[in-house]
Amino acid sequence: MSEPLTLARPYARAAFETARAHSALAAWSSHLRFAAQAMGDARVRSLAGDPRLSHAELVSLLLPPSETADSPFAAFLALLVENRRVDLLPEIAALFEEFKRESERTVRVTLRSASEIPAAQAEAIKVALKKRFAREIELEQRIDPAVIGGAVIDAGDVVIDGSVRGRLERLQSALAQ
Repeated sequence: MSEPLTLARPYARAAFETARAHSALAAWSSHLRFAAQAMGDARVRSLAGDPRLSHAELVSLLLPPSETADSPFAAFLALLVENRRVDLLPEIAALFEEFKRESERTVRVTLRSASEIPAAQAEAIKVALKKRFAREIELEQRIDPAVIGGAVIDAGDVVIDGSVRGRLERLQSALAQ
């Protein structure tokens, strides 16, 4: 596990527990994405280390417009700023999403194919995956010309390679033995 993820995990867990206690998982998810995106900007990142910018000013810069300075999310950002961990916001947001999906019993699945999969076929794949994993499926389609034909389904720890490229690689491996 990389060091940023190790450092971000307790903050992401604290954010998740706070959001769940306030029945605000969706709102916190959105707020964390906003703040992480802001920290992704090089100009904002440079301000995070600028001693001329107060902690309160940095927090207000990272707060979504819908949030107030006295909200639990603002307090969370203030904690990150105070502990000099605000640069971990992208990792915290990603881990928060993992915790959220786990609590909602949802699996994020990426479906890679050489061309767009028709909606009916994508829905059938989603139904089959829901049955296999016994969880809700969050399906994301990606066009990947390297796939050649067929599709590759990536569900985290499980990868189902039904691509022409995968079949050719397995054939080549079998012939090499």
